[in-house]
Amino acid sequence: MDKVTKTDAEWREALSPEAYRVTRQHGTERPWSNDAFPKDPGTFLCVACGQPLFDQGAKFESGSGWPSFTQPVDGVEGEAVGETVDRSLGMTRTEVHCARCASHLGHVFPDGPGPTGLRYCINGAALRFEPEG
Repeated sequence: MDKVTKTDAEWREALSPEAYRVTRQHGTERPWSNDAFPKDPGTFLCVACGQPLFDQGAKFESGSGWPSFTQPVDGVEGEAVGETVDRSLGMTRTEVHCARCASHLGHVFPDGPGPTGLRYCINGAALRFEPEG
């Protein structure tokens, strides 16, 4: 997988202010601020680099206010998302980021439904939907 790197100025130019804040500054959008995602078959891509991240079939309603998925898609050479330990806000969580451009996506928690038992809680501002076909 070809990694995508840009200067801070290039990221600011390429992204909306909200997408920049979330993906490059590790921000979190308000809950329920991105609940209008299509229900049609398709793939959720990284808003910053276009890397396929999550399939519509893995999306579920968690009641958390953020788009939630049971698992990411497989990337070109393995995983589409990477994980890092996040110790901000006085707690330990697992942050997920785009494996291609390192954009912050959200966090993964061990309280999701089957088949994985995981809940990838993702900022909608970090995603772009591409319909199937």
